[in-house]
Amino acid sequence: MSILIKDVEWNSKPTDIYIEGNRIVEIAKEIHKPADKIIDGKRKAVIPGFVNCHTHAAMTLFRGFGDDMPLRPWLEDRIWPNEAKLTEDDIYWGAKLACLEMIKTGTTTFFDMYHGFHATATAVQDMGLRATLAGTCFDHFKPHLTEKCKRESEALLASMGQYSDRLRYAIGPHAIYTVSGELLKWAHQFASANNILVHLHLSETKGEVEDSIKQFGCSPVRYLHKLGVLSPNLVIAHGVYVDDEELRLLADYGVSVVHNPASNMKLGSGIRFLYDEMKKYAIRVGFGTDGCASSNNLDMIEVMKLTALLGKGWRENPVVLSAEEMFESATKTGASILNVDAGCIAEGALADIALVDLNTPAFTPNFNFISNLVYSANGNCVDTLICDGKVLMEDKKVDGESEILENAGKRAYDLISR
Repeated sequence: MSILIKDVEWNSKPTDIYIEGNRIVEIAKEIHKPADKIIDGKRKAVIPGFVNCHTHAAMTLFRGFGDDMPLRPWLEDRIWPNEAKLTEDDIYWGAKLACLEMIKTGTTTFFDMYHGFHATATAVQDMGLRATLAGTCFDHFKPHLTEKCKRESEALLASMGQYSDRLRYAIGPHAIYTVSGELLKWAHQFASANNILVHLHLSETKGEVEDSIKQFGCSPVRYLHKLGVLSPNLVIAHGVYVDDEELRLLADYGVSVVHNPASNMKLGSGIRFLYDEMKKYAIRVGFGTDGCASSNNLDMIEVMKLTALLGKGWRENPVVLSAEEMFESATKTGASILNVDAGCIAEGALADIALVDLNTPAFTPNFNFISNLVYSANGNCVDTLICDGKVLMEDKKVDGESEILENAGKRAYDLISR
């Protein structure tokens, strides 16, 4: 399959882009090659697909359910009791709805952590996106559940041959308050032996830090260091409450951090994310939406704007967290964290790209495209999405979207009524 995109704006100039298979083969002012599909790029700009580094895809079914609550009561009273009722079909349609929303808002790759691994994997495969899927582990400090999690993780990794190479496996110990030190150490060894990522919620709230000090005698990052599980394979979600010594530890061990501004604000977890400090320590910082139950949408353009405005606001400094930095974290850095050869428009890179419609008020005038994208637009500006060299959306239309909306809606209402 070959695709030729004609006259698309790239670096403020009309450009042609030729895709063959799943790679960008040529970028030039004029390309004259036969192609299976030709896309008119006039009045559109090309960008790398966004990389959502932390979400819980099937939680689209809980969108708007249990709003305006603090984290622990929200989890324990609203989310976990209803998650216990989820079926594989629920998760499949919830994950398809998430994929649809990500396609329509410009995301080509995401890092998921949720129950029902195979249902999510099937949904992602069907929808054509790229994903690293973390098999979620909870042992609640009970040895028999620890052993069960180990065996389940081994089985999930062994099962990956049935899926497209767009899908990768990671291990997902949920958090230090739901997973024992024994399982965290095993997950670290398992990941190192198999060259996979570990995804973990960490230092999300003040309460989590206080509880860590009471239970383990130290803060969350120091606890992981004591366990010996900090490594380049570790990707922590949130990381709101870390001090300077902890930043040095994260940097020394090559740990990546994912900022989730929408859920941090909505759950009242905190706003003082140390983006600049992490960048100065050369810590890779990616962006995530978190799940739709705590952020309500999967729009990575909104994430970029929230991150920039929050950072400028609490620092009282308009110079920090530039639009260009936000865009890089949402694309190139996210791809680097997930070890995906994408996140840029370059010859040889994976053809994971989006075309942005410039015929909108958000891009008029268009003195600075990246600035307009971050501060003025939202995910609705995405016109076309290509992932792995395949067109998943064109003219803002996705095949089968009506069926997905109908089935996911029915599943959500049925789930809550059970």
